[in-house]
Amino acid sequence: MNYYTDVLKKYATFSGRARRQEFWMFFLINVAVAIVVAIIDAVIGANSILSIVYAVAVLVPGLAVTVRRLHDIGKSGWWFFIYFVPLIGWIWLIVLLATEGQPNPNQYGPSPKAVHA
Repeated sequence: MNYYTDVLKKYATFSGRARRQEFWMFFLINVAVAIVVAIIDAVIGANSILSIVYAVAVLVPGLAVTVRRLHDIGKSGWWFFIYFVPLIGWIWLIVLLATEGQPNPNQYGPSPKAVHA
């Protein structure tokens, strides 16, 4: 759960680097929370209001951790827009996000793996 809260604490921090573990744990917990919120929406009949509020609340932190993850592999945050290439863009982005980060410092900062070790 710390991975999720750490990303939320860095709400709009687009600089620096994020480890694969930080990104994917945030993603996994975010999906689980979204499912729970959708179930609550359905039970109380809120017409997806809670789901929309939650999605908007985690939009910026999700983008920020994605940009920091791209920085970890030495790519600019602008690579996020590869997602919008028809048919293969989202696959390409997943491959980039799953790629191991650079072990040495790069233009975006020191390796987060070395900092946590």
